[in-house]
Amino acid sequence: MVVYGALDIGGTKIAGALVDPQGRLLVRSERPTPAREPAEVLMGAVTAVLDELSGHSAWRELARLGVASAGPVDGATGTVSPVNIPGWRGFPLIDRVRSHPRVPAHADPVLVGDAVAMAAAEHWLGAARGADNAL
Repeated sequence: MVVYGALDIGGTKIAGALVDPQGRLLVRSERPTPAREPAEVLMGAVTAVLDELSGHSAWRELARLGVASAGPVDGATGTVSPVNIPGWRGFPLIDRVRSHPRVPAHADPVLVGDAVAMAAAEHWLGAARGADNAL
């Protein structure tokens, strides 16, 4: 079975999930975002979510890992500078996620802005399903 992973970095929570190709939720993890803490404390919350997800048996089938963050995000460099998370300015989030010991190289994490991720999800399984255009 193919499994897709997702991380959502927000101002109030850091959430992660594993889903199957039909979008069915297999496992979910969430931690509060320590938004006013230093960068490494924030990364510790991301690591905790990855640790929990990677402890699930479905993790062995992980094909891809999407990462969504409040912006600005720079998908080309994999860095984030969320306005609501002052400790991360030009933070190399994708390099740090990629370096997690249980993230397989073939999963190749991809970074997008959280609004782009939400629109993609709505197009895939939500209110915009089947629509050529959605706003």
